[in-house]
Amino acid sequence: MITLLATWTFGLALALVALGVFVSYKLFSFPDITTDGSFTLGGVVTVGLIVTGHDPATAMLAGMTAGAAAGVTTAVVHAFLGVEPLLAGILVSTALASVNLVALGRSNVPLGTSTTLFDVSERLGKPWLVGLGVEPTLAGELARTGFVLAVVAAVVAVLYLFFRTRLGTAMRAGGDTPTMARALGRDTGLLTVAGLAISNSLTAAAGGLVAQYQGFADVQMGIGMVVWGMASVFLGRALVSAGGLGTALAAAAAGSVTFRLLVATALRAGLDPDWLKAATAAVVLAALVAPRFLGSRPKG
Repeated sequence: MITLLATWTFGLALALVALGVFVSYKLFSFPDITTDGSFTLGGVVTVGLIVTGHDPATAMLAGMTAGAAAGVTTAVVHAFLGVEPLLAGILVSTALASVNLVALGRSNVPLGTSTTLFDVSERLGKPWLVGLGVEPTLAGELARTGFVLAVVAAVVAVLYLFFRTRLGTAMRAGGDTPTMARALGRDTGLLTVAGLAISNSLTAAAGGLVAQYQGFADVQMGIGMVVWGMASVFLGRALVSAGGLGTALAAAAAGSVTFRLLVATALRAGLDPDWLKAATAAVVLAALVAPRFLGSRPKG
């Protein structure tokens, strides 16, 4: 049971990556490779500040700010310097590899006995759960899972409300039909900057949560995160094929948890970890083509 809860917790933390990719790719049609670098950047900044005695919540906010800055950099390189989206993301992500290594000081930094947000959530929630009769170890993991679930639910709610405001609607319109947005007097370059700032701040928040949950930050921890985010978005869309903005956001988060459960199940079934990336690619491909085949199936 504890292993299952840990899988849920990890999948929920990575749901913020899925939400970030949803914002950049689905709302802005921007294939943002910065995801890998900003995920690591969020973890590096968060852990670096925590081990130097800063409050974990403040450290998380700093990590999100750093991630937003990375997204802004990619957007500026694309929108104002005329570099293609993929190349802009690759350039910034490559630069972040050096930034993360310099900021961390070495390839891996453990949190040790430093207090994390998970420690705080366990300290607050565990006594209440134990009072309800839950076994102490299980109660601690339940408190951690509940904390991440609350964070993801809050993020989904905030994104839903924001993208239904006038500014949020303009940002969505700029991503869907930039020509029309320009005709209405909207600066699509600035809209892209704002969109990628939001996207990469969420990805950095995921990096901060994962680093706190696993107890260390590593300069390689972001490798493959863009694939994870894409897989979660497409898997969520395959699970929930119809719905509005709120449903799509919730589906992206659910896709991350489902994907993590599939990965954990495959590993427990004996899948060689060396084949995990290939299995991930297969899941993404299946999520991409399944709706097309299911939609073309004759009715009746």
